[in-house]
Amino acid sequence: MLSDSTTLALLREHQLFDRLPDSAFQEVGNLAIYRRLHNLDILFHQGDLAERFYLLLEGQIILTRVLPEGNEKLVEVIQPGQIFADSLLFCDTRHYPVTASALKSSGLISIDGAHYRRLLEEQPSICLELLASFSIRLHQRLAEIDTLAVANASRRVARFLCQEQAAGNGKIKLNVSKRLIASQLGIQPETFSRILHRLIDAGLIAMEQRNIRIINTLKLASYHE
Repeated sequence: MLSDSTTLALLREHQLFDRLPDSAFQEVGNLAIYRRLHNLDILFHQGDLAERFYLLLEGQIILTRVLPEGNEKLVEVIQPGQIFADSLLFCDTRHYPVTASALKSSGLISIDGAHYRRLLEEQPSICLELLASFSIRLHQRLAEIDTLAVANASRRVARFLCQEQAAGNGKIKLNVSKRLIASQLGIQPETFSRILHRLIDAGLIAMEQRNIRIINTLKLASYHE
């Protein structure tokens, strides 16, 4: 049960909850749990029973998936204010398709999925707003698929950097390891590092530790080897 007024207010502000009647929101708060994770703590494993979804308050959570051939793939980096594992409320999947772990010390709210779904069945207008939110996330996934469809590894990296620049208002910070980013792009870590160095040598990007600055966006967008 959530009792802290500040935490409840943050939950109330999210679009999944801001239009719920007060009585319904109180039910959500009564069944919600505050969780604290330390660096590298596992929130849930791929294959665990999916009974709850989460709102990240602070820190970072990474979602990864182990592919049939055994490789680990980065699916998404969750930032504060984002909900995750909520899409499972609307499908027949009963198990988490990914593993969620803390990239740094994190605080989050754990919400009872079955109870929230029952509330939505009583509030159909809210479902329309959720469809809009899921549509945006679907377009993001389609953009990632388009990147993976590019056969050339250099084009994948260039496209990834352009997408990250747009999402980060011109700034790119590699919040996860190069190994995980490479897995997201379907290439080897050493290939990813080699292409970054080529882009630096070509004068298209500058890199300082984990921060990347794009020098020539137009040439990067059309870069190929």
